[in-house]
Amino acid sequence: MSTVMITGTSSGLGLATALTLGRAGHRVFATMRNPGAARELGETVKKEKLPVSVHVMNVDSEASVKYAMEEIGALAGVVDVLVNNAGVECHGSVEEVPLAEFHAVMETNYFGPLRCIKAVLPGMRGRGSGCIINVSSVSGRIAASPLSGYCASKFALEALSEGLAQEVKPFGIRVAIVEPGIIDTPMARAVEEEPEQSLYPQARRFSGLFQASLSHPAQPALVGEAIRDIIESGTWKLRHPVGPDAAGFLAWRAAMSDEEWISWGALSDEEWYARVQSDFGIDARRKK
Repeated sequence: MSTVMITGTSSGLGLATALTLGRAGHRVFATMRNPGAARELGETVKKEKLPVSVHVMNVDSEASVKYAMEEIGALAGVVDVLVNNAGVECHGSVEEVPLAEFHAVMETNYFGPLRCIKAVLPGMRGRGSGCIINVSSVSGRIAASPLSGYCASKFALEALSEGLAQEVKPFGIRVAIVEPGIIDTPMARAVEEEPEQSLYPQARRFSGLFQASLSHPAQPALVGEAIRDIIESGTWKLRHPVGPDAAGFLAWRAAMSDEEWISWGALSDEEWYARVQSDFGIDARRKK
């Protein structure tokens, strides 16, 4: 069994992954900004007597990451697997989203994983083994309004992961990117909510798309199981789409040229809804 550190375990994918790995017998150090505000993990761990402990870590803070790593190092000795899951959501048009929100999403979704990677790499390299799993998204390979800010952070994480994998493979360190589609998480539900008035139609359209997808929701445990498989199988495969729609979304985008993709996103409402219905079988018109 492996010693695993996971970031962002208060809810959603991180919570499901911590429980999945704990139930499989891995020793899990589950980190989050505010454990007091997220009781579900602690209560489940106590009830099921899982090998999971909760620790404070804010990936936006170098001091917080350093302190948590020292604490976990004192308890575990080594971290075999790092799962960079902590992330924040950002959606809206480029013009209307405040610049501070673009900074915030990059800070958490890109620089946060980078801080944690730099913290664990010396130990993994010295031992000649380790696994770094970065939770990205299909949005790390598909740029679409109104998710431009979020997509940018995930594109950056994917580029970092691909370059990192080349550097550390000679030292026996595996790197994997997990790319969920639309999964039933608080972030996905935020995109589903009816958006504020906008000069641009894309937020309203994606609200309906997410609403339709979440009417038959894919559960976060799917991602937890995929991460468990990466850890236990020893695979060197880099990218891992997860969820019933992930591979389909990626293939859909790959079937279009860049210009066709831009034209698709710029269609009128009725043309866009008709294309989503014909191309992907989804009625994306928002239901009241």
